[in-house]
Amino acid sequence: MTAAVAPVVPLVRIRGLRKSFGTNLVLSGIDLDVRPGEVTVLLGPSGSGKSTLLRCINHLEKPDAGFVELAGEIVGYRPDGNRLHELHTRAITRQRTRVGMVFQQFNLFPHLSVLDNIVEAPVAVRRVPKKQAVARALELLERVGLAGREDSYPRQMSGGQQQRVAIARALAMEPELMLFDEPTSALDPELVGDVLSVMKDLADTGMTMIVVTHEIGFAREVADTVVFLDGGQIVESGPPARVLAHPRNERARAFLAAVL
Repeated sequence: MTAAVAPVVPLVRIRGLRKSFGTNLVLSGIDLDVRPGEVTVLLGPSGSGKSTLLRCINHLEKPDAGFVELAGEIVGYRPDGNRLHELHTRAITRQRTRVGMVFQQFNLFPHLSVLDNIVEAPVAVRRVPKKQAVARALELLERVGLAGREDSYPRQMSGGQQQRVAIARALAMEPELMLFDEPTSALDPELVGDVLSVMKDLADTGMTMIVVTHEIGFAREVADTVVFLDGGQIVESGPPARVLAHPRNERARAFLAAVL
């Protein structure tokens, strides 16, 4: 008799997530699970809610309704019966240390060297000893293909190099989850490949990732699940081989026909 296999508990669990900006409904009841080690790629037209969804996951935006759970803990709130009470800033900051985020723009501190950009948060927020943080930063720079650039400043680096520094900076916090918000959209085409290669290597190590991108080749090769959003709703979701080749939703078919 074969022993029953316990179901894998999602690392990220989103239920009924709604978000409006004024009268503009951006997210309309999002339900999504991401299991540990999975790569989920979010596709969809501009304004479909992809970036807002990412920002709700780490509470950079506060949901109007619904919730996000990370490893069973509601992000940004403390449950009290049927009500949720917003956490204090310190508790929210603690939760955010579990999530790394890489933005379209690199958001590096221009007045700090590459090394100082990477070690600042582990030392200031996680209280990692400086020597340990520096050693880890040098390892991460080698991992993203930038060994020997620790004393450079952002202005001395290409956009692709800066984005790889931003990835190293996020990884320095030892996150459980990595969020990428169109990480290659601000790059010249010849620089995109180096950043995507780092992301592929990261996925190969088992990092849980949610990626907003228009790089369909990356989605096809790396994603476990492709999620298509339109009008603030998930209208298509499944393995990349099906969603990209045989989308069932008319809006998804039109979008993919335009970008493929």
